Amino acid sequence: MVLAVSRWQNWAGNQAAEPRRVITPRSAGEVAEAVALATEDGLAVRMTGSGHSFTPVAVTSGVMLHPGGLRAIRAVDEDAGEVTAEAGCRLRDLNEHLYARGLALANMGDIQEQTVAGAIQTGTHGTGRDLGGIAAQVTALEMVLADGSIVTCSAGQAAGLFQAARIGLGALGVLTAVTFRVVPAFLLTAREVPMSWAEVMARLDELTSANEHFEFYWFPHTDGCLTKRNNRSDGPPRPLPRWRHQLDDEFLSNTVFGATCRLGQRYPAVIPAINAVAGKALGARTYTDAAYRVFTSPRRVRFKEQEYAIPREHLAEALTSIRGLFSRYGWRISFPVEVRVAPGDDVWLSTAYGRSTAYIAIHVFRTAPHEEYFREVEAVMTALGGRPHWGKLHTRDAAYLRGAYPRFADFVTLRDQLDPARRFGNPYLEQVLGS
Repeated sequence: MVLAVSRWQNWAGNQAAEPRRVITPRSAGEVAEAVALATEDGLAVRMTGSGHSFTPVAVTSGVMLHPGGLRAIRAVDEDAGEVTAEAGCRLRDLNEHLYARGLALANMGDIQEQTVAGAIQTGTHGTGRDLGGIAAQVTALEMVLADGSIVTCSAGQAAGLFQAARIGLGALGVLTAVTFRVVPAFLLTAREVPMSWAEVMARLDELTSANEHFEFYWFPHTDGCLTKRNNRSDGPPRPLPRWRHQLDDEFLSNTVFGATCRLGQRYPAVIPAINAVAGKALGARTYTDAAYRVFTSPRRVRFKEQEYAIPREHLAEALTSIRGLFSRYGWRISFPVEVRVAPGDDVWLSTAYGRSTAYIAIHVFRTAPHEEYFREVEAVMTALGGRPHWGKLHTRDAAYLRGAYPRFADFVTLRDQLDPARRFGNPYLEQVLGS
């Protein structure tokens, strides 16, 4: 167990902490020791991930556990179709290890820099007609509770804890290992096509039902959208040529986009013209590659984000309302609006719990003001029964969330039983779960 004193900051730079102690445990036993020591000293304990949450979910002034000592992939059971990885294992490393064994996660979000525990604890999801988010692929968890005990839970063992802790916000205990259901490695064919707003809206139901994975990006102040359709393929693999990947995904989507964001922040009037050019610069392309390479892409331009999950049937209404806000408020927003869909699941605090879901995500450059934009879009989302992503900026509190989640009271009751002293608490959890 390694101790350090350090100031912590998240990826976007909008959250920071100065914990009393920073500890890098190397086993579940060392996590238990750190929790016991924190209890003696009357300090709260939080485990960080890779810092990709925009909320202060990981912030603490007490003991911060760094996941860097828990990165091993413990076991791969090909017969059972399961892999167990320690909490600090990054999704990138897990994906590459599985691919080498001829295996894969069935679905992914759009980045792979997160730790496995951080990704599931905040409800990371991708897009999918039939497949849910990362937490829906979890079959077992190993965790340290507030009393220092190390427990394992699954659908057949401590099932209530399992259903709650898959997306537990770190409020029920510290995850030390995660077991995922895996599938044989597969190829996806990505078809990326620019479309007009009118065409996307007219074909929204068709596009989301006809494709295994469909998402699109609308460029504000324009009629342009970039659509992405990912479907399983028998091959052969035809990955993007290296030059095309460097041009599109690195140079245009990161280097050039970052420069235009900085330009737009200084001269907001140029943003509509920049967005119009961006929508055309990212042209049509089709390629076939390993699934995790298609699901994910590099995100090097740092931003702040808000994302809401709404009932799928309200997607068109919500998008029309959001587009109307741009005319009303005269905003100048350089980042596209991201739209995805997912089926319902049974994880208690999943944003897709019990309903077919659409996700709408909005972003601003990390140093740009976001308050009015996020507030007004949030009002649209909450009027439609929206659930905020746990790791992305929002203003909802326990009173609102209690009505949004059918199992919210069950989660809080379990938390009261497992952590009555709020050893794993912080101000964000007090906001969203209550004191």
